[in-house]
Formats: sequence, C-alpha cells, structure tokens
Amino acid sequence: MSTQEPSSKQDEFWIFGYGSLIWKPPPHVDRRIPGWVEGYVRRFWQVCFWLLEDHRGTPSAPGRVVTLIERSYWASLADHHDSAPAKVWGVAYRIKADRVAEVKEYLDIREINGYTIHWTPFHPASDVDPALLPPEQKGPIQTLVYIGTPDNAQFAGPQDPQDLAEHIYRSKGPSGLNRDYLWGLEKALYELSPESGDEHVKDLSNRVRAVAARYKSEGKADPTDKIDTATEISIKASGTTEATIHDEHHRQFRRAASVDEQEETEKTS
Repeated sequence: MSTQEPSSKQDEFWIFGYGSLIWKPPPHVDRRIPGWVEGYVRRFWQVCFWLLEDHRGTPSAPGRVVTLIERSYWASLADHHDSAPAKVWGVAYRIKADRVAEVKEYLDIREINGYTIHWTPFHPASDVDPALLPPEQKGPIQTLVYIGTPDNAQFAGPQDPQDLAEHIYRSKGPSGLNRDYLWGLEKALYELSPESGDEHVKDLSNRVRAVAARYKSEGKADPTDKIDTATEISIKASGTTEATIHDEHHRQFRRAASVDEQEETEKTS
C-alpha cells in the first residue's frame, strides 16, 4: 500500500471499490472488473454519520461502514472474527480519461468522513475478458483506493460482533438504513465470484437478520422508525440542511486541494 501515486506510467485511471462502490459506482465509468487486493482485511470498523452520500447514521447515533486494515496491523489486534480471507474482493472501475479530475473530486466529497487516498495493486478475476484490461497489461493494475486508517478519528476498531450487529440494526442516516448497507454488501460480494464471500460480512448479516427477527417476534417497533423525525427536528432547529452541509464540505475540499496542489500532494478523503 502507498499514499503516493505510482511513479510508473499508467495511462488509464482505475479505482478499487470494496464497499458500497461495488454496487453504487462513481460517475463516468466505462469499465468494471471484479477482482481482489491482497494484504488487507475488510472490517465494519469505520464510524459513519455525516449528512453526505452513503452515510448511514446521525451524529447522535453513528452507523458503521467498512474500511480496510493492513493485515499485519490487524494481526496484532484482538478481533472476535479471528480469521480473514487472503483476498479482499471488490471491483475496479476505469474512469474516462477526460473525467478523471471530476470523479476524483466527487469521491473526495463522497468519502470525506475519515478516508484517505492510497494506491494498491488490483488482481483481476481469472475469468475477466482480456479486452477489458489495460493494453499490454502484465500483472496487477495499480488502483486508487479510499481507506479509513486506524489513525483517523472515525476508526472504531475491534468490536464485539453481537454488539456491532445490534448497533447496525438500530442505525439510519440520510442514505438509508445501516442494515441495508450491510446486506447490500453481502449480496454484491456473492455476485462477484464463487470465492468472493467475506465471513465477517456474512456473520454480521446473519446476526442482524436474527436481531430483526427478534424484534418482530417480540412485537417491538423498528428502532429506526423515529430517527427521521429526530433528525428533521435537529436540522430545522439549527437552520441547517443537508445541502448546506454538503456545500460546506465541498468548499473545504476545494480549499484543501488548493494547498495540496501547491505542495504537489493530493488531498485525500
């Protein structure tokens, strides 16, 4: 993994998605390739609450989304899910050449909540049509990937799987139910390849389904039913709208990008 753009020339620009990007691609994509990266572990350890795209919680009840953890670091932690596949499956997208800057900016806004840019080799699945690969491609494709590293403020770290499942079931944000994000990821992974399942995602999905069944059998109301009202009251009381917050973060991104441009570094999100 590297935070620096590869020095070797690669005319095409590719992005690796391992979470919602699998089923919600960025704009201006002209190729989609399933495959995997190595050296990482995927975990639902990133806190998610801001009023932006793909955020599944609120400030008072933040949701959880996936991030990647370097396997060597993960091995030093006490994770209740104590095994992980060697391959982290996902999708690589090629962005149209004349739209690269626009898509980078879009993703910087979409992934702003604690994620930073990294570069990692992506291995296309064995059954991918060679015509979809970069011309004369030999070996893996260098892809940009957004990762919530352990030093970011939204990194939650290891959690008890049942507590995490209960939390995901109760969480909801501007982009919808946190459980739908989890189940959407589970479905998307199993559609990529016979070997692309993720036990961490599968176990959490099954636990959340069990929580939903328990609420139903006990006649309890869905705890997310009241979140919309509470969020609306909070927003109206503060005079803030989702669009206002989005615009503010867009301005922050542009300011940061200008500074980074002068330093010949990239602003990451």
